[in-house]
Amino acid sequence: NEKILSSPFVLISTQKTTPQGFQTNEYADAQLQEIVRKMRERATVYKEKLKDPVLSSPEGSPTASEVKPEEDHYCDMLCCKFKKTPLKKYMTYLQLPDSIDSYTDRRYVAWLMLVTVAYNWNCWFIPLRFVFPYQTSSNTIYWVAIDIICDICYLCDLLVFQPRVQFLKGGDIISDKVEMKKFYHSSMKFRLDVISVLPFEVLSIFFGFNPAFRANRMLKHNTFFEFNDRLEAILDKAYIYRVIRTTGYLLFILHINACLYYWASDYEGLGSTRWVYDGQGNMYLRCYYWAVRTLITIGGLPEPQTLFEIVFQLLNFFLGVFVFSSLIGQMRDVIGAATAGQNYYRSCMDNTVSYMNTYSIPKVVQNRVRTWYEYTWDSQGMLDESELLEQMPTKMQLAIAIDVNFAIVNKVDLFKGCDTQMIYDMLLRLKSIVYLPGDFVCKKGEIGREMYIIKQGEVQVLGGPDGTKVLVTLRAGAVFGEISLLAAGGGNRRTANVVAHGFANLFILDKKTLNEILVHYPDSEKLLMKKAKVLLKEKGKPAPGPPVQQPRGLAGLFGQKQETPKLFKAMLGGKGKAGLAKLLQLKRERDIQKPEQEEKKPKPEEKKLPEPAASSAPPAQKEEPNADTKPKPPAVMHRGTTNESLIISMSPSPTAGEGEILKVEAKEKKRK
Repeated sequence: NEKILSSPFVLISTQKTTPQGFQTNEYADAQLQEIVRKMRERATVYKEKLKDPVLSSPEGSPTASEVKPEEDHYCDMLCCKFKKTPLKKYMTYLQLPDSIDSYTDRRYVAWLMLVTVAYNWNCWFIPLRFVFPYQTSSNTIYWVAIDIICDICYLCDLLVFQPRVQFLKGGDIISDKVEMKKFYHSSMKFRLDVISVLPFEVLSIFFGFNPAFRANRMLKHNTFFEFNDRLEAILDKAYIYRVIRTTGYLLFILHINACLYYWASDYEGLGSTRWVYDGQGNMYLRCYYWAVRTLITIGGLPEPQTLFEIVFQLLNFFLGVFVFSSLIGQMRDVIGAATAGQNYYRSCMDNTVSYMNTYSIPKVVQNRVRTWYEYTWDSQGMLDESELLEQMPTKMQLAIAIDVNFAIVNKVDLFKGCDTQMIYDMLLRLKSIVYLPGDFVCKKGEIGREMYIIKQGEVQVLGGPDGTKVLVTLRAGAVFGEISLLAAGGGNRRTANVVAHGFANLFILDKKTLNEILVHYPDSEKLLMKKAKVLLKEKGKPAPGPPVQQPRGLAGLFGQKQETPKLFKAMLGGKGKAGLAKLLQLKRERDIQKPEQEEKKPKPEEKKLPEPAASSAPPAQKEEPNADTKPKPPAVMHRGTTNESLIISMSPSPTAGEGEILKVEAKEKKRK
């Protein structure tokens, strides 16, 4: 790369000025400059990888392929432009696949809904047309037209859709065309579907048109129940559809009972007795009203007169008690399943309140507990999300955790570049906790053992002299406390108070859990330790260093090495002969002071040159003269040459911990 960058061709292409009489192409020049810029960036990246291979991934980042933007299609109508999807997209979406997954394909569910509508048409109107005189010669063509449409739906389902539905065989999903067709043709569903499309209407040529010849259309009940199962699987609130379906069952049974009552009245003779239908008003509504009062056993109906009427009424009562009780029980189960979670929440809350009342917990605490229960239920619809996920296999839990939490964890700088599988393991260990307004998430001085990720709400970081000043407000997606997970040597204490501003929902990852995960990912552990040091430097905190080790062997007798004495620093600080001249001047001053000291205190020990104090002593003590000496005149520095030699020696103090002793001795050179 460096050779390419230093080539004459590149250097000429990057020059902005050109000689006179020479023309350049601006586009080519810009392209060459762009190539040079990219080469330099690539060379920089490779240099960084060579310097620190841990922080840099050995694999290059995938580049997004350039996708040609699609053209927008507009339709002019009434002086306005409307954006429309091209016809090719519609055809691609509507194209029937070779195999259909009945559990995930929404188009298959839509088709089942169309077949279910045709099935309900036959179930509701075949008995109605057979009993009530609503089908006449003048409107027969309309009834027949709708019947033909329903039959076409039946045939398409039999010939096109059902042979393409995938099935399971030994745990494997079979999507082969031949195998799917064989499986469907060998099932009971295929036989019922074939019977349901047999054209028994041809008998109308001999016996006249009768809706009873279409009774076989009601045998396609498997499609109806399959549609119910598939629809419940994709609805957010399936219990609402269950209630509607159960109510439809009840209405259909009342509809059949109304048809039977009109048939019985016609058999006995309309208006022949008080019990039968008298033929007045709307025939269907009158019969339906009678069916409702009979099946629900409301009473207040005319007493049956003949044996046929008595038997019919008794069967109606028995059937009504059985059907009505079954439907009420089914409705209770549906509503109970829909409110099971709320009942569990109420039960937990009541038990907690009873416990607090038993032990006379203060009302302030009880009110906070109630608030926590109510907010947790309103915000997430359950008290503990982990209870719901524990029933699923680990792969399913991971899939849900990735969709819910991966985007949040991926924003944490500490975990960028780590092993993806390690982050997945972390997602399964995150715990969701709700904090009330004013709750302390963490306090200053506490040992940090957790990292917090804000899922919902806000928290405030407090500081200042009194600890009440709001330093910063963290919102959803922010992370704090991540350094405490990897800190060591006492560097994991909290430096500020963090308080929930309102209701805050936080994810927590504790240090123990992270250590258990990092055992299996040593490379990620090294990367995290390096990134922790970098983040500490960015935040202005000292990185936790390794513990101080005591010196071993004879070095331990002299203690820890102290700061270099000032006298030695003065010598090193001088340039050329100036440093030596300064030391000689100090030597002369001390020689002048010796006779005076010998007169007052003639002791042989004081003839020695006073030793400078250790560097650990304050500077004032080094320069302060003895009490019995006169104040010395200010030292005057003289520059020049001398015939004296200077000997400087440094030796450790015999007492441990007192530093080192610097000795300076000047001797006159011997003349030859």
